[in-house]
Amino acid sequence: MPDFAALATIHAGSFTHPRPWSEAELRDLAAAPGAVLRALPGGFVLGRVTLDEAELLTIAVDPAARRQGLGRRLMAAFYRGCTDLGAVTAYLEVAADNPAARALYEAEGWQTAGRRKGYYRSPEGVPVDAVVMTRPLS
Repeated sequence: MPDFAALATIHAGSFTHPRPWSEAELRDLAAAPGAVLRALPGGFVLGRVTLDEAELLTIAVDPAARRQGLGRRLMAAFYRGCTDLGAVTAYLEVAADNPAARALYEAEGWQTAGRRKGYYRSPEGVPVDAVVMTRPLS
């Protein structure tokens, strides 16, 4: 059983917008049908599969564990978990002002599919676009 309190701490250290998720929210998402949760020391990825589509809900890496390949290892584990459940395509949304996450996704072969204007709010209340990205899993 994952340590959801530890995952929530990692998430809180990784996000200001969208807001970090609580221990209870992470536990509920991980318990949902089709959930894919993969955790490694210092980070985790959480998504879900519906029919043949996967949605990456969040990936979080402790700031002290960044720039060591953990994000890529988590993404690989996520892809395997999703394909094991029958997914062939994955989607995600990322804040337009999150260059580190966008660089990871682009390096992983994700392509921009669209943009949701003002989807997020910064802690100061400023609208931030969401970039919608997709990637084949085969």
